[in-house]
Amino acid sequence: MDALGLLHTSPVHVPVFDGLRDSEHPGLELRHHVEEELLARARREGPDAVVPEVRAALQRVAGGGGAGSGGRAVRAVLCTCSTIGGVAEALGGELGVSVVRVDRPMAAAAVVAGPRIVVLAAVASTVGPTSTLVEEEARRAGRDVSVRAVVVEGAWERFEAGDAAGYAEGVARAVRDVRDADAIVLAQASMAGAEALVPEVRVPVLSSPRLGLAAAAALVAGSGQG
Repeated sequence: MDALGLLHTSPVHVPVFDGLRDSEHPGLELRHHVEEELLARARREGPDAVVPEVRAALQRVAGGGGAGSGGRAVRAVLCTCSTIGGVAEALGGELGVSVVRVDRPMAAAAVVAGPRIVVLAAVASTVGPTSTLVEEEARRAGRDVSVRAVVVEGAWERFEAGDAAGYAEGVARAVRDVRDADAIVLAQASMAGAEALVPEVRVPVLSSPRLGLAAAAALVAGSGQG
């Protein structure tokens, strides 16, 4: 099997995706690349401001293997940052590599669950891209949805301070506070830890890492066969 490249904007994602690979996709080689400044600048100036930097980062990720280096070729790239995911996905065709934004499979699952979708985000910069993505997947599926977004106050500060437990619990509290929803979407991959804390919530609470990795792994497996 060829390799999957991953473009992260935080190093905390590396062990998360390694763990998912070990449990669900054994044998899949992951090539991690962390570019923290991409998110910092996208938050300050907007995702469009980092197009050249994302292009360069994807070129580095996609070039991390192949015949010239003696390693397995990188056949697809998974962008695990929701803020820059749309930018990365759009650049994939230009670079000749399949780019999966980690939250697209999650958005597709959300629109199947029902028309009232709440997007919870830890940073405001993700609200627009994730809400737009859900609406795009709804159009693709021929479904009408209403998308309501909520920024979880104080969550990102805990994340940046390294308080993973406090971050997850803050997101979980926000999940419990949601009313009138058919699905709750956790916009950032880093929010996935809250999913296990809310077993009492009766509607689907969707996070992106497992679904996104599965979609990207399928692309790599398909390229290896063809």
